[in-house]
Amino acid sequence: MIERALVLTAGLGTRLRPLTDVRAKPAIPVAGEPMIRRIIAWLVSQGVRDLVLNLHHRPETLTARVGDGADLGARVRYSWEQPRVLGAAGGPRLARPIVGGGTFLIVNGDTLTDVNLDKIVRAHTATHALVTMALVPNLEFSRYGGVLLEGDRVTGFARPGPASEGSGHFIGVQVVDGAVFDPVPAGEFAGSVGGIYNALVAAQPGAIRGYLCDAEFWDVGTVEDYWRTSAAFAARGAPPSSSAAHAPQIDPSSRVTNSILWDDVVIEAGAVVDHCIVTDGVRVGPGESHRRTILVAGENGGTAAVPMGFEL
Repeated sequence: MIERALVLTAGLGTRLRPLTDVRAKPAIPVAGEPMIRRIIAWLVSQGVRDLVLNLHHRPETLTARVGDGADLGARVRYSWEQPRVLGAAGGPRLARPIVGGGTFLIVNGDTLTDVNLDKIVRAHTATHALVTMALVPNLEFSRYGGVLLEGDRVTGFARPGPASEGSGHFIGVQVVDGAVFDPVPAGEFAGSVGGIYNALVAAQPGAIRGYLCDAEFWDVGTVEDYWRTSAAFAARGAPPSSSAAHAPQIDPSSRVTNSILWDDVVIEAGAVVDHCIVTDGVRVGPGESHRRTILVAGENGGTAAVPMGFEL
């Protein structure tokens, strides 16, 4: 079993704004638990304990919630991408001296899945591939681009739409031989799909394989995705990990319904918060009423209310 993984946590998360103005996307809480901590706990449960996180956007929100990973049973180190984010191939290229040589896992820091890592590693070893991508059937091909397959061989990548019908949907977990990133100059931006993977498919047919499975997969790409994912995980009864010091303070005379509350939130007397996302440090004053909005703390102590942007 492979015990090393690079978790990609450097992205800007532009489609999740204004949530990602407050935290890096992987640090956003899902049912009270930051996504990155859920991902690390899942990796550790499958024997993957030596982790590297790449950092760029709002890095302090990740390091504050992960630290060295010891409380999760992991060893966590960091690869800093500054002054710019380096992409899904440039990031791994920069991180390679920290991750180490040979074969390791790459896991997206903004998706949640329960894919069996031992099985994908075995599939990778059996085919002598350079890259093996975890896939599920692409049932939403009008929304998601797809991985094109002949058997388990990846033959190309398609954009969202009819060309992706019948394709595989990449779920953010892959096994890689780190040498595939060697052509990328260290510190330079490069993509994987749409970049070096396309070139690898053309130059070495069969070098990239797909591991098609029925794993659970949650994509947190948009605010609507985040709302749906949070509701699903909350329904499972997973307890939040936030310390009591950061727990929301809710006045008994206020009314908070069907809302997501982040850390250090204060809801004062008589306030109404309904179907809202209330981000870190927001104070909802006495008698205030907010419905179907995202609340973000302002620089001068005020609160910005942003429409949810989708039908609940």
